[in-house]
Amino acid sequence: MPILKTNFTPTLPFRNPHFNTVYRPFFMKDKSHYKRKRITTWDNDFLDLDFSFVKSKSIVLLIHGLEGSSNSNYIVTASNELNLNGFDAVAMNLRGCSGEDNLLVETYHSGKTDDVNFVINYLVENYNYDNIILCGYSLGGNLTLKYLGEYSNIPKEVKGAIAVSVPVDLTTSQAELNKLKNKLYLTEFLRSIKLKILEKAHKHPEYKINKKLLFKATKFRHLEKQYTVPVFGFDSSEDYWIKASSKPYIPKIQLPTLLINAKDDSFLSKECFPIDEAKNSTNFHLMLPNYGGHVGFITSFTSKNRWIEHQIINFIKKKININP
Repeated sequence: MPILKTNFTPTLPFRNPHFNTVYRPFFMKDKSHYKRKRITTWDNDFLDLDFSFVKSKSIVLLIHGLEGSSNSNYIVTASNELNLNGFDAVAMNLRGCSGEDNLLVETYHSGKTDDVNFVINYLVENYNYDNIILCGYSLGGNLTLKYLGEYSNIPKEVKGAIAVSVPVDLTTSQAELNKLKNKLYLTEFLRSIKLKILEKAHKHPEYKINKKLLFKATKFRHLEKQYTVPVFGFDSSEDYWIKASSKPYIPKIQLPTLLINAKDDSFLSKECFPIDEAKNSTNFHLMLPNYGGHVGFITSFTSKNRWIEHQIINFIKKKININP
């Protein structure tokens, strides 16, 4: 599909990608209206799903990013806007992200689509929705795109998807995050993940870590060597990045799908803008605003700042052809 045009023109402070990135989590305070449902997984763990119902026949599955949750502002805002437009919404908390540690030593990673598949089948089997739409952000967007291209038995109720600010090529995007411009973001990600790894080691004595190396970790690969690689059975960080990236799966997507990646997103490498894949696909749409930062897309101090939510809803209605 051709690259979709965009009219996103924020005011001056929000044309700075870092300002746009940090404004949302620090200053946007939308209120959630969730009803939580805990479901048991096939491997005797649990996932927490946060529903917001308006009695629709269509539901949007929202998937947060790295170390986010259903309480991340971009998830809460999307849920509220979807409800206002007649859609039910359900925010999927990845394992260990709902405010309570999950039961197993395994949590989640950028390519762990089996949990997404499980939740979708749970919705199909336990609710009476005609339409299910996926909407993932950052890591959750990578899961969304990978799921759509990876699985051949996607339920007929799944009609399409939207992904926002997605590092579709993990090899180059992790290198981008290691640059000085992203030091503050990386430090916060590592701090949060280190605490979770320590808790896992305490609760699961069979899982051994080198605490000295853990505390000294300054890059994702340092933590992956101690956790993601051994726990999930990858050969190395490089093996993980290749296998978990969604970019190779994009040409296989068979449902109408939109990826919105801002050109100024400091988390993304040039390989994370799959222009050729969009041009060669009949299903994959790409929107590349000049501004927006990483999961920001704030317009100004005074507006309601719903540009990204309006793009999501517009794509659902006009391209996926669902009107609740």
